[in-house]
Amino acid sequence: MSELPLSVLFAILALLLVLSGAFSGSETGIMTLNRYRLRHLAKSGHRGARLASRLLRRPDRLIGLILLGNNFVNILASSIATLIALRLGGESAIAVATFLLTLVVLIFSEVTPKTLAALYPERIAFPAAYALSALMRVLYPLVWVVNGIVNAMLRTVGIKLEDSSGESLSRDELRTVVNEAGAMIPRRHQKMLLGILDLDNATVEDIMVPRADIVGIDLDDSWEDILEDIEQSQYTRLPVYRGTIDNVVGFLHLRKILRDLATGRLDREVLMERVREPYFIPEGTPLNVQLVNFQRNGRRSGLVVDEYGEILGLATLEDILEEIVGEFTTDPAASIKEVQPQDDGSFIVEGGASIRELNRIMDWQLPTDGPKTLNGLILEHMETIPEAGTTIMLQGFPVTILQVKNHKVRTARVVPSAPES
Repeated sequence: MSELPLSVLFAILALLLVLSGAFSGSETGIMTLNRYRLRHLAKSGHRGARLASRLLRRPDRLIGLILLGNNFVNILASSIATLIALRLGGESAIAVATFLLTLVVLIFSEVTPKTLAALYPERIAFPAAYALSALMRVLYPLVWVVNGIVNAMLRTVGIKLEDSSGESLSRDELRTVVNEAGAMIPRRHQKMLLGILDLDNATVEDIMVPRADIVGIDLDDSWEDILEDIEQSQYTRLPVYRGTIDNVVGFLHLRKILRDLATGRLDREVLMERVREPYFIPEGTPLNVQLVNFQRNGRRSGLVVDEYGEILGLATLEDILEEIVGEFTTDPAASIKEVQPQDDGSFIVEGGASIRELNRIMDWQLPTDGPKTLNGLILEHMETIPEAGTTIMLQGFPVTILQVKNHKVRTARVVPSAPES
């Protein structure tokens, strides 16, 4: 080595610095690859992605290979630099050569390639995967020995390679991925995905029609009243009961009686033949569970009951789907019948309006971890039955009580944002 010309030594040193940068860049590039995009590309047949994915199955061996090669070329480069320094300036030049080599390695073989790899991991990692795969086959025995020693040392302090956490995403992490997808996922699709993730955070009480607002067919009414209820109904499925909803008989799908109604054959006996047995939902059932239950039982609506069997409300499949896809209307205010927009920008809201529905449709931020309706939220906040004309602040929203009846807030005026002073 000492007999080689200086030009050859400088060429060897330059080559070693390039190799050092290649090892450094490949390490950063492969380790910063998006694992889920990598899997997609590998399944799509991208050879570089397949090789990189194969290398990442054992990251300890990959890191061992890269560091083995990087340290080898760095140490060899240091030896070459020492020979050059001795030839040019004697022993006194060794310190200068060490300083200059450290600076060059830091800039050209570490910071620059690693920065490039961090910015463009796929451009660096996929070509590097070809070289590293071939190098792994050549140096596998040495890498195996090195990793065996390292893993043995880690086991002495209680660390096992098998204990490393997997790559599965938690619900909150997946939410972050969806939120940060940007233009890759349309905003409407993002909301739908987030709606799916939120299903297990809500229960049937959050979307049910309260007991007092259930519309159905009372068999104790006259036949003329029953026919009028059927003809004027806005719903396709109605609960059928005697006297009160507690004496529910079942559910009637109006489509099943259209022919009978058109031919004049519909009477109480025919109507009862078309009634399907009632379906009950325990309170507290998460929406994701109830969605599966609806599918499993072939039902689209059910009555929510508490632990004593008392009926609390009516939940439908459409209400759950609206939690995912949003309301089936382009006019937010019109999608909630309990909300009436005013010319001054405020809204007249009925006390029985669902807080979750108000937040979703009106894009408000009222708390949802307590009462389910605006009336319940106001009563909880005030801890008493308010009088008409009372104004309170709910999450920064001025709310004025307009009407109180039967110990409940019937209507209130909500200003979405406080007026600027």
